Amino acid sequence: MHTLSCPLLVLLMILLKQHSCRAEGIINGSTAADKAMQYMASVQINGKHVCGGFVITPNFVLTAAHCNARNMSVVLGTHNIHKTAKIKRFYIQRKNKFIPESYQVKTGVKTGSDIMLLKLSGKVAKRLKPVQIPPTQKMKMKNSTKCLVAGWGKTGSKNEVSNQLKVAHVQVIGFEDCQRAWNQNDIKTKLPESVMCTKGFNRNGPSQGDSGGPLVCNGMAVGIVSFNLNEEYKQIIPAVYTQISKFLPWIKSKM
Repeated sequence: MHTLSCPLLVLLMILLKQHSCRAEGIINGSTAADKAMQYMASVQINGKHVCGGFVITPNFVLTAAHCNARNMSVVLGTHNIHKTAKIKRFYIQRKNKFIPESYQVKTGVKTGSDIMLLKLSGKVAKRLKPVQIPPTQKMKMKNSTKCLVAGWGKTGSKNEVSNQLKVAHVQVIGFEDCQRAWNQNDIKTKLPESVMCTKGFNRNGPSQGDSGGPLVCNGMAVGIVSFNLNEEYKQIIPAVYTQISKFLPWIKSKM
């Protein structure tokens, strides 16, 4: 997770001592197929990958609010962000960053407002098809729905990052089950109702550097990777995502 997000879970860090907060990066994932998930975006600061994102229209990208920083750019058009030949980079001006008023650096993640809309300086290439987002606020994913997460984040405990887009399978779990899991081991964090959760298979799932990436279920982006704990707790503590459907009016108003 981007470093700005860690203060949002200070209490967790104290309770867990040396167990740091982090987003879902892709742990134990597989390499994405060349023509799959062409809507994926690498959100970069000073030319270095920090977060994921995804194209929702030819002019707009969604990511997490805690990824916000100066000198931001969005890279599109390649699954390998180390190869610069195919990269299309869009620099993001401050006036083209949109974050809900309810989000604050110290409390934004915990209030569930961890979402940021980026307006691009031009249109994306026609071959990069935007991913669909929920059409209505009432849309809700059923428990046990199998979904995908993807990103270029850290791939394991050795802090190794991936230049190649990785993808992993996860499963939606109910809000109450998620809340109970976050109450284990004296963590006791009250989750806002505007989030959704998943659990991975065989310790797979998102990781540091994957914040802002999409949770894709049945071909639709329904969540934005927000936060989780470190790998030691990954099996019992579900990953938490901003629920996109809750912010549809806000997204439409900014677009």
